[in-house]
Amino acid sequence: MKKTLTILFMLCCVFGVFAQKDITYWNKMANGTSEALIKHFWGASFEGYEKRYYFNYGSDLSDMSTNNYWPQAHAMDVLVDAYMRTGKSYYKELFPLWWEGMPKYNFAGKMNPKDPWWNVFVDDMEWIVLAQIRMFESTGEKKYIEKARQVYDDWIWPTWGPEDEAPWFGGITWKTDVAKSKNACSNGPAALIAARLYSFYDQAQFSDGKIKNAYLNEAIKIYIWEKNYLFDRKTGAVYDNINGKGEIQRNWIFTYNIGTFLGAAHELYKITGDKQYLDDAVKAANFVVEQLSQNEGLLPDAVSGDGGLFHGIFFRYFVKLINDHSVDYSDRKKFHEYITRCATVMATQGINPNTMLYGGRWRKAPADNEKVGLTPHLTGCMLMEAMCVLQPL
Repeated sequence: MKKTLTILFMLCCVFGVFAQKDITYWNKMANGTSEALIKHFWGASFEGYEKRYYFNYGSDLSDMSTNNYWPQAHAMDVLVDAYMRTGKSYYKELFPLWWEGMPKYNFAGKMNPKDPWWNVFVDDMEWIVLAQIRMFESTGEKKYIEKARQVYDDWIWPTWGPEDEAPWFGGITWKTDVAKSKNACSNGPAALIAARLYSFYDQAQFSDGKIKNAYLNEAIKIYIWEKNYLFDRKTGAVYDNINGKGEIQRNWIFTYNIGTFLGAAHELYKITGDKQYLDDAVKAANFVVEQLSQNEGLLPDAVSGDGGLFHGIFFRYFVKLINDHSVDYSDRKKFHEYITRCATVMATQGINPNTMLYGGRWRKAPADNEKVGLTPHLTGCMLMEAMCVLQPL
């Protein structure tokens, strides 16, 4: 009996039943992981690389490859989070430096001399555009959203369709040289971009090009396409793609695709007030909580590569849904408890308290001298930042 009570006590401590962490704690964790991002991954942090305005793919110069374009956007998203949360110029001062360095290290930019921000992967451009919009949101500097709009108008939206081509009938292309693959990772972010360009249209003072409502119409069109082809209305799963053969890849279900789908749905709900969007977002979120979290109540470990980033992207959009009081209280409570449990396990077991690095394992922190990938550490940053904006029930 005594042994059983001891085990129960330990579990309660791990999951925060006895001692809920307060906002001071989460701010400390977010500060630590975001500062670690700059210390261990920002190229210019290292002697001899003072002009390397780019995030390295491995900590402490362990991987300086530049053929990984899309994590750059999420690194900047984290800096935007930190700047908006703290107001510290320490973070904002890196914005123009990254703006200078990012196109220089874009391995695919040379393939399109018209635009150094271009990339053969449409979804990679989309992540960059989403980050640029947030850079505008946090600073008011128009160059960021003007570039975001131009990339979307010139390179992303034109990959839509054709609408009369069976069996795809639309959809944003995943990769410019694979025109018949329509993926969740290219459609969810595209719907988010179009919705946000609509929402920021007046603030950005756009005076030429597409009219404001064109972006809302495109956001809805993209979202409806993804819902019709890749969203399972019964379970809430979001399938990865419909490929060149017209086959839907139902075996590939990833958290980041669910994150952007529910993020787009939530964004459109806030714009239109149509509750169906909110219902879709809740159903998708429930799939992650109830079906994908089989690792003792958590998502699978993700220690490297693209997959290291997937959970962080989900948490970025998930926390916004949790904070929306339009969501049924029982769902909000379930989601609130879930994200708090995930963050508490990560913070107490997965993040090294000395280096503040997260290596992608919920219950095993990287050793002090262990090299860590950029992608899993970004997931750690995003979850810690999410806890700083999570509102009380």
